[in-house]
Amino acid sequence: MNGTVRIPAVLVLVLVLLTGAVSAAAAEGPAVRLSESQAGAGGAVTVTGSGWRPRALLMLLICGQSVASRGVTGGTDSCANADGRAVTTDAEGRFRRTLPVAEPPVPCPCVVHVATVTGPKAEADAAFQVAGHAVEPLPAEPAGGRLSVLTDTRLEGSDGLLTWFGSPPSRTLVLTVGNVGTSAVKNPVFRVGTSHGVFAPQWEEQRWRGTVQPGGKARIELPVELAAGAHGDYTVTLAYGGKVLAEQPWDVGRPWGVTLFWILTCLVVPAAVFRAGMAAVNRVRPRPATVAGRHRGLRLPAPALRLWGPASPDQAPSSPAPLPWFTPDSDPAPVPETPEGHRTQ
Repeated sequence: MNGTVRIPAVLVLVLVLLTGAVSAAAAEGPAVRLSESQAGAGGAVTVTGSGWRPRALLMLLICGQSVASRGVTGGTDSCANADGRAVTTDAEGRFRRTLPVAEPPVPCPCVVHVATVTGPKAEADAAFQVAGHAVEPLPAEPAGGRLSVLTDTRLEGSDGLLTWFGSPPSRTLVLTVGNVGTSAVKNPVFRVGTSHGVFAPQWEEQRWRGTVQPGGKARIELPVELAAGAHGDYTVTLAYGGKVLAEQPWDVGRPWGVTLFWILTCLVVPAAVFRAGMAAVNRVRPRPATVAGRHRGLRLPAPALRLWGPASPDQAPSSPAPLPWFTPDSDPAPVPETPEGHRTQ
């Protein structure tokens, strides 16, 4: 009797412990571990991770002027982007990838930065030292006002007819920020970057006119525009004060109007050239010698010439005999009279 009671109790205890472990792992979020904490340029380090979204595409980079607690303060501009590597997590959200060691464009302290490329944003950093690379203190965090994103960012707007024919796609980046600092933020300058696929973003500074008081919030709207004919998967990144505030994916459709235009051009232009060439050939080709001018004279067929004309050049043309009952050019002949005075019929 006691055995039948203890076995379920043990199973319940095991299930509780497993549930607690899973909940703790989920609370920790994505994690990154390195096989080496230091290596020189030209070497390699093995990066392993867990707690990521299953089947997620990740980008691995070595970045300078960053610490694991503060993240990549300078954005991907402070990373060795040319030597980055991509990896896809397995069904349990784990991965393992060898990353070549390269010197970032800014001094250390450095980190191995891992971030998602598509889908919901997630990132994690692990401290790493590039041997022989310069080390400088991190810039002090700016005192006073600090902006933080309060709501999810979104892109508003739609494509028009001109965009379908290759006009630059444009949207409006909309988000709500709050001032978590101790002083007001007046006319902040944001950096808006657009990146295609795994390439580094192209940054553009935009000033927002307004003031955000300490503890207050404001709705930010910034225009975003791509190059003419752009299409594919893009990412819009918003940074302020050297820190990335938000990222928003943007799926840009292909300008099919341009493709249709070139198809029509390939069909119409050869037809026009062919018609022009045929017109030129018709104009320059020699005409027959029997044609005297534009208006041609009436020519009788050969049988008619035989009936009305001479059979040979030596014979003179003869006029047709007049009909016996119709002589329009002569007077009627007088009827002779008999001796008795009667005319004969």
